[in-house]
Amino acid sequence: MSAFFVPIERDVITVTGPDAKTYLHSQVSQDVNSLEIGDSRYAFLLQPTGKIDVVVRITCATHDRYVLDMEPGFGEAALARLNRFKIRVRADMELSGQVWRAIRTTEPVRIEGALRAWSGDGRAWDVFAPNVGLGETIPPGTMEDYDAFRLECEWPLMGQDISTDMVPAETGIVEHAVSFTKGCYPGQELVERMDSRKATPPRQLRVIERSPEMVVGSEVVRDGAVVGVVTSVGGHRAFALVKRGA
Repeated sequence: MSAFFVPIERDVITVTGPDAKTYLHSQVSQDVNSLEIGDSRYAFLLQPTGKIDVVVRITCATHDRYVLDMEPGFGEAALARLNRFKIRVRADMELSGQVWRAIRTTEPVRIEGALRAWSGDGRAWDVFAPNVGLGETIPPGTMEDYDAFRLECEWPLMGQDISTDMVPAETGIVEHAVSFTKGCYPGQELVERMDSRKATPPRQLRVIERSPEMVVGSEVVRDGAVVGVVTSVGGHRAFALVKRGA
């Protein structure tokens, strides 16, 4: 697979004001206080029960302006969730829909002005520049290319693989989206308890080899028993939500 780019839709919440940093830090699973200008990190926005509202990427634009981008269709719920605990907080939040470009490369690179995507290994970058041409340097790709690369990188998508009835330990991206030293936030108790006890959730997302007939919704069968369901496919791989012990 060669380097390529595809347009991707993003819901974007811009949080601006003198309390933007401290408020976001108190609400998400990631350490926002230590973000420098231009830095970005993934985070979970959780319900108090520990279930997932949405996976976001938080970018520090300035020390009083932060940008949260997420999969399309989750912006309104994320905004409502952030407003729920916003009492006497000097910060304004604005939701918009944007079209970004996802740039994927075969080798790690550095793309000026772009945000690291997925696991951050330097092969996946997102940039909000829908009208900027990339010339012949990086050709356009297809969503099939995008999904194949995503499965190769083992990165699940909110709304596709990750749902609002799941907890972070089921997703496989805790190491990228959770700080265990940052302090309190809604939903922290379950996350911390499962980590400290090394608890295995009843089900978990896994990357499996894709058979020719496998599609989203296919059952995963082991020894004649249904142990999971396929949530997304790409190339020769698939994500499946599989029962513990399967």
